[in-house]
Amino acid sequence: MGSSCFGLKERLIKRLRPLPTLSFIRTCLPQRRSRDFRVVVVGSTGVGKSALVQRCVRGNFREAYLPTIEDTHLQALGCSHKAGAMHTTDTTGGRRYQATCHCQGHAFILVYSVTKKQTLEELKPLYELIRQLKGNSPQKCAIILVGNKCDESHREVSEKEGAAYVSEWNCAFLETSAKMNINVQALF
Repeated sequence: MGSSCFGLKERLIKRLRPLPTLSFIRTCLPQRRSRDFRVVVVGSTGVGKSALVQRCVRGNFREAYLPTIEDTHLQALGCSHKAGAMHTTDTTGGRRYQATCHCQGHAFILVYSVTKKQTLEELKPLYELIRQLKGNSPQKCAIILVGNKCDESHREVSEKEGAAYVSEWNCAFLETSAKMNINVQALF
């Protein structure tokens, strides 16, 4: 798998329209709506969704588990003459709340724990719901399947098993560890 599977920020930046000049940006900034992109992070309770988002946004890892209902983080996107924002929505593990975010997402990060096979299986109905709402085209809706906690020695899902979903789901795949900061920046 090449680097095209990852780098969600870079993929979103490419979709931004270039602005004419820096001076024009300064004069029009208050009136111009920025190009915002919503990335929705979904998965079962305890797979490390919040830990991944926190590691990316704040650069740290919290050992204590605090359940999340929904939390959105804003990150500026930009390069030379492009500007926008990435809203990362960290959802609860409960399906009742996750369904509300699916309509608004431009990209989805589906997280499971490599230490619990059931968490991968629980992503299937979420994936199907996303595809039903957004269609099958990766250009319309990017999906990244993430096997988190890859630093753990006890595994129920091998990297090969996770990667097998790439062709079936037409998505990217990556293993991460929020705790050890493995592939977190590559993901976001």
